[in-house]
Amino acid sequence: MVARQISLGFIGYGEIGSTLGAGLRAQGLERVASYDIGAFEGPYASLIQSRAQAAGVTLVRSASELAEQADIIIGVTPGSASVASAQAFASHLTARHLFIDIASATPKVKLAVAAALAQSGASVADGSIVGTPKDGLALPILASGPAAEAVRDAVVPWGMKIDAVGDKLGTASAIKILRSVLIKGIEALTNEMLLGARRYGLEDVVLASAAKTLSRPFQDLAAGLLTTGVIHARRRSEEAGMAAEALADVGVDPIMSRSTEARLQWVESLGLKEHFGGKVPESMETALAAIEAKMSPAEAA
Repeated sequence: MVARQISLGFIGYGEIGSTLGAGLRAQGLERVASYDIGAFEGPYASLIQSRAQAAGVTLVRSASELAEQADIIIGVTPGSASVASAQAFASHLTARHLFIDIASATPKVKLAVAAALAQSGASVADGSIVGTPKDGLALPILASGPAAEAVRDAVVPWGMKIDAVGDKLGTASAIKILRSVLIKGIEALTNEMLLGARRYGLEDVVLASAAKTLSRPFQDLAAGLLTTGVIHARRRSEEAGMAAEALADVGVDPIMSRSTEARLQWVESLGLKEHFGGKVPESMETALAAIEAKMSPAEAA
């Protein structure tokens, strides 16, 4: 792809917006602006202004001003502000605009963003970040919806990393938010495990043991856990309960361990060991299909 000069604006100039803005300017993109409600007053105004000045990014004072200056607008507000942000821009956008919201939010929120902009004529995409600010300008972003490919084609030549994952709005956010079930869960579980291990004076050896277990390719690990889990859920739930007790014994609240125990007890309650005759199913798909078939109508809805 050939890089051509474009006009780009960020809604929000926090860690993500400033990382991308500075990176784009360093690559030679001339017109980069941002509208941030905290840019000129509030506790972080000086930080936002210093970041923008250092990067050569123009800070504007209104949604209308950003819409006037930028053809491509990237929303990087918290997901809780996505809909309100779109509503604030709706009357200022036209058919010349591409709008992508890359905040972490549910598909339902991203569909509400699109609905808020439906009468504007702007082409809309749903985006999600699957990396960290440490990735810099090459921060991995997924995009879906009508504007996904157009946004990708406009910004990738300038060093951004956007993968279009379909033309259905909500797809990119669904991938991110479902992935977060695992990633954020790992963060919380690691916190709980290491706090407990520290109280027992065993953090290094416990961490090394966990690392060894998790060294397998994740697809293989997931398949192994799911297929054996439908047979051994009772034993594993009991072990999770004992882990919770061990944590409580040293003053660590076993929030995640108790939740793990409850989840595995739920799997055991489905009667899948009997369903499979005590034999481990041949594939993860077989195990998941059996779990889904045993779910109550309310759970399956």
